[in-house]
Amino acid sequence: MKLDLQFIRSQFPAFSEPSLQGWAFFENAGGSYPCIQFINRLTDFYMKNKVQVNYPYPASLLAGKLMEASYKRMADYLNVEESEIHFGPSTTQNIYVLANAMRPMWKDGDEIIVSCQDHEANAGAWRRLANQGIKIVEWHVHPETGLLHLDALEGLFSDRTKIVAFPHCSNVIGHINPVAAISKRAHQHGALSVVDGVGYAPHGFPDLKELGTDIYLFSLYKTFGPHLGFMYVKEELIGKMENQSHFFKEGITRSMLTPAGPDHAQIAAASGILDYFDAVYEHHFKEKAAPAKRNKALNRLFQDHEKSLLERLLVFLRSRNDVEIIGPQTAEERAPIISIIPKNKNLKKVYATLTEHKLMLGMGHFYAVRPLLDMDVPIQPGVLRISFLHYTGMEEIDQLIAGLKVALEN
Repeated sequence: MKLDLQFIRSQFPAFSEPSLQGWAFFENAGGSYPCIQFINRLTDFYMKNKVQVNYPYPASLLAGKLMEASYKRMADYLNVEESEIHFGPSTTQNIYVLANAMRPMWKDGDEIIVSCQDHEANAGAWRRLANQGIKIVEWHVHPETGLLHLDALEGLFSDRTKIVAFPHCSNVIGHINPVAAISKRAHQHGALSVVDGVGYAPHGFPDLKELGTDIYLFSLYKTFGPHLGFMYVKEELIGKMENQSHFFKEGITRSMLTPAGPDHAQIAAASGILDYFDAVYEHHFKEKAAPAKRNKALNRLFQDHEKSLLERLLVFLRSRNDVEIIGPQTAEERAPIISIIPKNKNLKKVYATLTEHKLMLGMGHFYAVRPLLDMDVPIQPGVLRISFLHYTGMEEIDQLIAGLKVALEN
């Protein structure tokens, strides 16, 4: 089955927006275009249901039902229980709440393994627990490849290890880590796995039961929806955590990890992401399937398309002796998040030339300071980051390659 790119792009208003015509978008790791289904749901909620929820009048009852639907549908797609789904303002804030909620579970001197491949979201909050008696153990990346190695992890465990925090896919290295294997290793040592899925989820929602992780987080504004953080937490864990909400919310699991009131409109509109997935599935596949199975079919569809684009770009980059690729050199076990550094060229000038060619890329460290430090890459000015999704076309890859040729040779 081949992705119908014309149909896909018709679901995103950005591709028909006059002010964006001619521009090729390669900063998707910083935030994706929103799908029309989400936009419609958000607008509709603000127009019709922007009231306090679950009072006994129609607008309020419907608002509550719309929010509940997002929890249920997200759980079905990710193959977990509705009670294990939480929405918060951002992934970073969700992890800070988690760290405060989990600290009372541990004793002074207990240990947390934190990878050095992470965006600071899944590093900073855990590291701050060093000020509260927790020992932080660093899992460093390989200084040349940027990869995390299981052999190195094994030597970091002790009988006091409580969690292993790591990314599913680094937002600068691009390598896809073996989450199931790492989680299994953590469990063998009596530890929990906490996975930052922000870099991975835009390329296909994972089956969380198959991954076997205890906590998984990603950002909905990078997966075609609202500026919210998604958080999966195994239900049996929440009962062991300290309530982070009002005292009378104790025992209400959905509230305990949400100190402030949730954003009703954005949570209700998050269901639009799943409307989009359903529309794509029904356009490409005839057989009926449960949401979790639909999700797997969509993953193959999306990732096969992305892989063909990634192969073309990497062939070009490997052919150059004037650019360094950060992380894996091939498309195997890598997401289409490619960081590069021009050799013997001013990075900011290269970036400016690319912008002149109507290419929207990222430049900097992208809050992934620690992996760059491990690899001895200066965080100022950092790297050029190229990131794309299944709605990207080969013509845009060709536009990028043409722009890179000019920028690197001038």
